[in-house]
Amino acid sequence: MTMIEHRLPDRATWIQFFSAVNLPVLRHSVTELNRLHKTASHINNRSLAEVVWHDPLLALRVLTHVESHRTQRQIVDITTIDQAIMMIGITPFFRAFEQLPAVEDHLKEHPKALLGVLKTIHRARRAAHWAHHWAALRRDFDTDEITLATLLHDLAELLMWLFAPTLALKVSEAQQAQPEQRSAIIQADIYGVSLYELKLALAKTWHLPALIIQLLDHNHAENPRVLNVKLAVDLARHSARGWTNPTLPDDFSAIRSLLHINQETLVRHLDVDATTADLLLHHGKHKSEVPRSAPSI
Repeated sequence: MTMIEHRLPDRATWIQFFSAVNLPVLRHSVTELNRLHKTASHINNRSLAEVVWHDPLLALRVLTHVESHRTQRQIVDITTIDQAIMMIGITPFFRAFEQLPAVEDHLKEHPKALLGVLKTIHRARRAAHWAHHWAALRRDFDTDEITLATLLHDLAELLMWLFAPTLALKVSEAQQAQPEQRSAIIQADIYGVSLYELKLALAKTWHLPALIIQLLDHNHAENPRVLNVKLAVDLARHSARGWTNPTLPDDFSAIRSLLHINQETLVRHLDVDATTADLLLHHGKHKSEVPRSAPSI
């Protein structure tokens, strides 16, 4: 697969390029699917779903597969992984997703980009875990929809690491060198488009479910479900290098308002160790003070 070395002229060209790629998935996903395939007659939908939930790239492949095989009789959008697997069927699922390319093989000549992909996926998992937990606290009517949207939130960033690794590394370096600069400006300068704009455009081009697209769109943040996704993504991004980011107190304040809980309850639901929990309680009590050091999780 061709790697993009220089910025493309416009968003439409990026969309055309990404619409033609053979999207790789994690090697772990390939291994697990092969293992489950050997006992296909004895597994259930949930076993497959657990593999897909682990990998946002595989989740994206599953959703786009369902949409590309949609029939005129299917009038209801498929908005969760469990629904998608039920719609496809176990045997057709293995047939559709056999011999998938692995991310690790795809990026074997780009080790820094591979690290970028793995970090982005780890961040997506953390955000999805928190989003699911918070949605349950809010008694949301379908927590899996929020979880899936959160898992897919950074799909454009993943695509850049996978197919434009040199540019993605430049963006990452520029973001670290200019922490005061908005990421969208850096992305527009290097990619020629912001990842937020590209993400929504790709989601619409691939005909992802309208509900998922809405949950990905921060312009609808007055909707508590959209805000649930956004805040989980923000917290995962801002805590990715530890708990010293000066924006964290604002994140915590917004999350407390969404969930109507205090800082102690919020920290308890973050599943952090005792030392980190003490530092995060400090965030809540003294918003203007940020701990100088804190362990990452």
